[in-house]
Amino acid sequence: MSTDEKKTVNVTILDKPYQVALTIGEHVALTASARYLDEHMRAIRKTGKVVGLERIAVMAALNITNDLLTQDVEEEANNRYNDHSIDRLGNKVGEAIARFQSGR
Repeated sequence: MSTDEKKTVNVTILDKPYQVALTIGEHVALTASARYLDEHMRAIRKTGKVVGLERIAVMAALNITNDLLTQDVEEEANNRYNDHSIDRLGNKVGEAIARFQSGR
């Protein structure tokens, strides 16, 4: 069976079954994604503040998207900080090498 072939996978979200067609290699990621979404939706429903499957799904989608975008922004800031630190370290190493060579 080729990895491009489609397979139907059944997942359950808030006790409702869904069938999803995907390629063979996507099964594990899809199952984990469905479990993650189900957990978020159950937590939202448990608060009692949001009523209705559609509203719960939208709130879960917003929360997950916000988490993803926030993580991306934080990761980008960390990358810039790391790049700056590496540049500073490289400059210090260059200065130390220059001092060593001129002191000979």
